[in-house]
Amino acid sequence: MKKKLIPLPPGFYDRDPRNVSRDLLGKVLVRREGRKLLKARVVEVEAYLGAGDPAAHAAAGRTARNDVLFGPPGRAYVYFIYGNHYCLNVSCLPDGAAGGILFRAVEPMSGIEEMAKARGVSANLHDLRLLTSGPGRMAEAFGITRQRDNAKDLTSAKSDLWIADDGYRPDHIEVTKRIGITKAAEMPLRYIIADNRFVSR
Repeated sequence: MKKKLIPLPPGFYDRDPRNVSRDLLGKVLVRREGRKLLKARVVEVEAYLGAGDPAAHAAAGRTARNDVLFGPPGRAYVYFIYGNHYCLNVSCLPDGAAGGILFRAVEPMSGIEEMAKARGVSANLHDLRLLTSGPGRMAEAFGITRQRDNAKDLTSAKSDLWIADDGYRPDHIEVTKRIGITKAAEMPLRYIIADNRFVSR
């Protein structure tokens, strides 16, 4: 029996990013492409704590680029990195306070052919984890760009990009240092579903 996808409400994100990160694991990222839904389970995220976190985009204060992080909770913050890929984040904390969570990896559930097409790879990949393991691959598989998705409301099923709860709960969560950054990399703010093969490293 199909489990109903219930959008996570704004209040879910109106909390400390560390608590939201832990609770996001196992939730479902949903993209509507025409009549099809692309769905994948969130298996790896990183918390960014706002003004007091040297690695956070909000550390330098509010700008046109990072404005979404200071806005209402539950909005998509999308940025371009290394000149070749996008990264999806969601805003946390009350309106006016900056906090965010980076989505690092998801496990495909449905729409795999569409994800593969978006990535320009075969749907018969020998290793499916190459489809959505890592923030750039994940964003590409879901067709996520700054132009299309920045500031999008991720709490509404009327949106074409949102996050849902289908009742799944991970058995075991691990917390590690963040990866792929130089500032404040030692902070234990990376949350993963233990032993999930789609985790990026």
